[in-house]
Amino acid sequence: MFDYIKGELVYKGEDSIVVENNGIGYSILANSRTISLFPNLGSEIKVYTKLVHKEDIMTLVGFKQKEDRVIFDILTSVSGIGTKVALILLDEFSGCELIDYVINEDFKSISRAKGVGLKLAQKIIIELKGKLSAKKTTAEIIHGKIENLDVNHDELIEVQTILQSLGYNHDEYTKAIEFAVKKANVKTSEEILKEALSMLSNV
Repeated sequence: MFDYIKGELVYKGEDSIVVENNGIGYSILANSRTISLFPNLGSEIKVYTKLVHKEDIMTLVGFKQKEDRVIFDILTSVSGIGTKVALILLDEFSGCELIDYVINEDFKSISRAKGVGLKLAQKIIIELKGKLSAKKTTAEIIHGKIENLDVNHDELIEVQTILQSLGYNHDEYTKAIEFAVKKANVKTSEEILKEALSMLSNV
């Protein structure tokens, strides 16, 4: 219903914020990590939102980064994970950290989050990895300067696939990958992805 809300930050609580836009104050549920990323009250902010409709209650959930919302959607599609647990996971780990654990199948690290045991952590890895690699078979080869850089082609395709799955368009992920490849000390998909998401999060 709402892709994002842009307006003045008028309230910051422990688990929610209020953003005023055109005289309407939107109460948005968020975790402490997300809330800490927003500036002081009175600042104009942009919040990516997800409308969660459960029984007779509708809740707006907010995220600073677009990829966190995508990960939230995937997490809440896993049996046994609701809004609360998904937000706890994205509070315990950044989106990049969570993706890194999934790529490396590190279920023990994921199980550190409150309310997430080893069994659920393994389930999360299976679900997330499946969704993030869903576009791999149709991923286009990156053209231009990137394919001439000293990086394994499969590593580039893996990063591109994940960024596509997180909702970034061709121009966004191409610029981000080129930046990341030049900056990353180790040219692995994990390191490139980390630098690319860092750049995209600050755009």
